[in-house]
Amino acid sequence: MTKQGQSVIPVGYVRRAHGIRGDVVIRRLLEDAEQRLVPGSVFDTDEDPHRTLTIESVVASGTDFRVHFVGIDDRNTSETLKGVQLVIDAADRRNLGAGEWWPEDLVGCLAVDVSGATVGEVVEVIFAGVQDRLVVMRPDGARAEVPFVDALVPSVDMEERIVTLDLPEGLFL
Repeated sequence: MTKQGQSVIPVGYVRRAHGIRGDVVIRRLLEDAEQRLVPGSVFDTDEDPHRTLTIESVVASGTDFRVHFVGIDDRNTSETLKGVQLVIDAADRRNLGAGEWWPEDLVGCLAVDVSGATVGEVVEVIFAGVQDRLVVMRPDGARAEVPFVDALVPSVDMEERIVTLDLPEGLFL
């Protein structure tokens, strides 16, 4: 995703309108969304052309946030935001710790088994409550989801763009 030639990252997306005064419910897409979704924060949207929205007020509600943007003061206007993502420049992301990777950086990595034989390519990262999964496509077009856990993904080399998999027999049947 790009904005004026720059790479952007979604912070969250508008799930739905809330109430009659223009509030919306936002689902977080970044781990540190609660530090970013605060009054006064300014976000571009992923629309073409993009809009710029400023948060006037925010209330955490479980894993979501109820947000009121400056100038969005009725339900009809807030409903136009449904599905819209709030984005930041990739350079504004938090610093990663050891053993952390951005999902979009894993996509395109070569997947090899522990002997070094090519298994395929990481084509997607799926986020799930219990564990995330790497979607690997083999050269023959077969796809499999590999739980992104240390036992099955013992190493990730971002310099070489290689993900090593320790696969159970039969995963790619």
